[in-house]
Amino acid sequence: MGILALLVEILPKLVAFMAFYALHEANWLGLRDIVGRQWWAWALLLFADDFAYYWFHRMNHEVRLFWAGHVSHHSSEYLNYGTALRQGVGERVHKFFFWLWIPILGFDPVMIFVMMAVNLIYQYWTHTELVRRLPGPFEFLFNTASHHRVHHASQPRYLDRNHAGIFIIWDRLFGTFSQELDSDPPKYGLTTNIESYHPFYVATHEYRAIWRDVKRADKLSDKLKYIFYAPGWSHDGPDMRAKIVRTTISPQ
Repeated sequence: MGILALLVEILPKLVAFMAFYALHEANWLGLRDIVGRQWWAWALLLFADDFAYYWFHRMNHEVRLFWAGHVSHHSSEYLNYGTALRQGVGERVHKFFFWLWIPILGFDPVMIFVMMAVNLIYQYWTHTELVRRLPGPFEFLFNTASHHRVHHASQPRYLDRNHAGIFIIWDRLFGTFSQELDSDPPKYGLTTNIESYHPFYVATHEYRAIWRDVKRADKLSDKLKYIFYAPGWSHDGPDMRAKIVRTTISPQ
């Protein structure tokens, strides 16, 4: 899945680089020469990149079309460093749209792509059960293995939580944070797990499911909801979206 994602990403990344370059050179806000590659610019870019990643990742969970391109990263029933390489393939197509505002602020394409790589490398270590809890201040500010175990869990209380790349502060600010509970250890995988290890099926099964749902809906509005609403919405069955399901559990 990691190799497939790298191959699919080649063209979108090339197009994104050209778009970033054009936006940077346009210099609409006059910030290009001020930002340059100053040390403080890298520090600001660290936060800007992570903010973009948070919304990209969150929308991958809250828009079903985007979820179809991300779901393969969650379809493993285990959490380890191999899971980190089980990358979403379809998400490579829409990913870079979430970063288009950053070159407008004066950051050049090379800086942006370097920081995106730093963010991805940081996330690798969070895919483990070996690291339990880190000191309190680190757990409060940064994405950790504990926080990311929540993100990969399939229980209702954990669904669509902890979308952070590096800084967990975004989840705390925007109401998507959940603490890992010792009384409810994460169970990894999907709410309905798949029964295949075939890479093509793993990469495309949710797109097929969307198509089936779209075909069986009669109203155009329902067809569009199957594409753009969160996973779990149904026009003729119970609403199983995460935000709805979470209301059925008792707080702890």
